[in-house]
Amino acid sequence: MIELKHDNLKLSFPQVHQDAAMKLQFERTLRIPDDDKLYPLPPGLGCFSMRHIDDFTDRVSEQWKRHGGVMLPMFQSEAMWINFDSPSGYPFLVKIATGKINAVTGDDWQDKPQVKPQDYVVVPEQPWLDGYCVDEGEVRQFVAMPLGRGYTAEEQLTGEAAHGGLQLIVYPMKAEEWEKIKPKRRRPEVMFSMAAPAPYAFMTSEMDLGLAPGGRMTQEIFDDPYDFTMWDLDQSSRCFVHITNSITWQAITGEAPPTMPPTAEQYTSAGLPWFDYYAPESEAVAGSDKLKGMKSVAGLSGEKGEKVLPENETITVPDTQHVKLGNPDQVREGWQCDW
Repeated sequence: MIELKHDNLKLSFPQVHQDAAMKLQFERTLRIPDDDKLYPLPPGLGCFSMRHIDDFTDRVSEQWKRHGGVMLPMFQSEAMWINFDSPSGYPFLVKIATGKINAVTGDDWQDKPQVKPQDYVVVPEQPWLDGYCVDEGEVRQFVAMPLGRGYTAEEQLTGEAAHGGLQLIVYPMKAEEWEKIKPKRRRPEVMFSMAAPAPYAFMTSEMDLGLAPGGRMTQEIFDDPYDFTMWDLDQSSRCFVHITNSITWQAITGEAPPTMPPTAEQYTSAGLPWFDYYAPESEAVAGSDKLKGMKSVAGLSGEKGEKVLPENETITVPDTQHVKLGNPDQVREGWQCDW
């Protein structure tokens, strides 16, 4: 069962186990510079607003109605990351795709998970996903771009702009396997808080947005620590997350869109923290050659002679602003401030 509560997607499997429930939050964040420099993890700045597609069937496309699911607003060139939370510590296998391109392997979407190469993340061991897995310990940030202009991962790898948005499917661990590991389980709790946005927006007229590879960021996608037979592949929940530009969001919902987050330079100049996450007991999966071969938004826009990334200047994050995460009680967060 999938529920939308307070801009969070809650996925639960009461038929499997009473503990089998998790949440996904799509987090607003800084867009790191797309300059081929490797950056630490940016903060969480609060969840994107989300609404049911079925509440606006007279205002969305036939394709969106067929897909169902939920929608959220983004500005062109805005970035996001996905936060995973399993309150009980119950393990889940989660597949994430953008435009039906797997964000871990670059393969076309399929519901069934695969082990070699691993095309999924394991929650709660994986606290978040910020982008496409392009190398071991490195991702390229999820950045929103209009469909049809060649920037999205979907268009770069398939040559088509057919889907956009995000797709996800979640499988729980088998109940009997959970009962075996539950007594010694300590839930990783790496959360976030909200920072104030800046009064800046870069708007686009296109309705459908997809996600494209942006700047380089340090992040490991952790290897599945469980035997694959422990996953209950007979139980799953699947959801389509549509992304629309913020102007169209207002036309569909009647709600004012949020303003853009601060720029990376504004945030860093204010002396606020960036993050590094360490889990020395976990192994990282190798990056995807397919995803590594994609061109970043800045790289492709340079070839096209277009300027689609405002305020993309290189920044230096002082060592004093690096916060190392790894303790289960630490927090990945932003601070309230005036920009």
